[in-house]
Amino acid sequence: MDWNKVAQILIVEDNPSAANLTLKAFGKTKSLKKLHVVEDGVEAMAFLRRSGKYAQMPRPDLIMLDLNLPRKNGHEVLAEIKSDPKLKLIPVIVFTTSESPDDIRKSYELNANCYITVPVHLKQFMKIVEQICDFWLTAVKLPNLD
Repeated sequence: MDWNKVAQILIVEDNPSAANLTLKAFGKTKSLKKLHVVEDGVEAMAFLRRSGKYAQMPRPDLIMLDLNLPRKNGHEVLAEIKSDPKLKLIPVIVFTTSESPDDIRKSYELNANCYITVPVHLKQFMKIVEQICDFWLTAVKLPNLD
């Protein structure tokens, strides 16, 4: 990631409390980022494809994807992202409460870049988000997609 560039992060989370906690945790990190939140899989794909009300939105550098979403679940969203030549290079972090081995396996089969089970304790949650920022927004070189 270019250290002078503001990273665009798409958070796909239907639970308002979880989305707000994630925003708060990202807000405490040092990296330059702009956060966008959508509440379901259909909205996520509209955002990514820049359709309708999302026509002017930037292409995200990173996607935080919950699996348990209304209208289109996280695995369906992941499959669409990774099968679309314009989107497949965007790293997708599956960030969910599920510890199911089937969910983990399926996410990696669909080419998730990593799978993180959301910690239940606030301190651990904040630490995980800090680690995500340190790794994905500082250490990793991400492709320019625009």
